[in-house]
Amino acid sequence: MDLNHGKYLGVDYGDKRTGLAECDLSGQLASGICTISEGGMRKTAERVKREAESRGCKKIIVGLPKNMDGSEGPRADVVKAFVALLSEICEIPIEFFDERMTTMAAYRLLDGSGTYGKKRKDVIDTLSAELILQGYLDRERAQNK
Repeated sequence: MDLNHGKYLGVDYGDKRTGLAECDLSGQLASGICTISEGGMRKTAERVKREAESRGCKKIIVGLPKNMDGSEGPRADVVKAFVALLSEICEIPIEFFDERMTTMAAYRLLDGSGTYGKKRKDVIDTLSAELILQGYLDRERAQNK
């Protein structure tokens, strides 16, 4: 286990709500932080930058929505515009991670735990960010073996 891996921030960007997650210093485990509702792309980018810097993150991983066939649609363009804005104001490296199926997986996990209604709405974006980041960490670990 590499204890010097450093923290990463996972981001599930949304127009209204954006989920955030971080990993432990060893890069093994992602944990949800919160869902932010800053209002607008610029304010959200500024908040993501502050969160990443205050937590000492060395990389930001942003979920990139793709269609099931792997193509990118209009939602991917919105996320890319968000990342372009974030990269203008933030010096921390940013990478994309294919987020196909993460929201569906988050809903399945919440179904299994009996989380519905307002409680579900409050945690779905944070859980999606956690799944995006964990998927990235798992892939990174597999590639480094």
